Amino acid sequence: MVERLVIGMSGASGAPLTVVLLKQLKKYQGRIETHLVYTRGAEMTLSAETDLNIAQLRELADVVHDCDDIGASIASGSYRTMGMVIVPCSMKTLAGIVSGYSENLLLRAADVTLKERRKLVVVPRECPFGTIHLRNLYDLSTYGAVVIPPVLSYYQGPQSIDDCTNHIVGKIMDQFGLEADGYKRWE
Repeated sequence: MVERLVIGMSGASGAPLTVVLLKQLKKYQGRIETHLVYTRGAEMTLSAETDLNIAQLRELADVVHDCDDIGASIASGSYRTMGMVIVPCSMKTLAGIVSGYSENLLLRAADVTLKERRKLVVVPRECPFGTIHLRNLYDLSTYGAVVIPPVLSYYQGPQSIDDCTNHIVGKIMDQFGLEADGYKRWE
């Protein structure tokens, strides 16, 4: 049976994390179907931070949903998924999720993930976090979400920015019981 994983991408810095995650999930093709939904801000960030255009990003996903399509499959709790990752997660998106303001499909899919008690992983990208951001992250955590800020760790001996990116993607995939290439665990 093929499982579905929703990948949300908002406009915060961190587009390479989304790209690497989608590429890593390709090795699970036939077992996991990726459903991508992204905001207009994500398109702009993708262009600023990578050499990919939006068409190339879309090719990395199995299914792509229009962020304005509130009636899409992933907007319904009866559409089964293994959960959702929002990478990167802007503070605007975070605030929308925490307040239940489902103005677009990305926010609605996150709302559905929480209400159905499925795994929601958010990768918030802001530095430094303000008090409102910290409150929203705390609240989201109490609602059951897993918060993985893309912070550096050094125990794996990173030699490049790609090593750091792979480490964060490995942490994300680990939340769903999946192994990522290049992810070095503590030994």
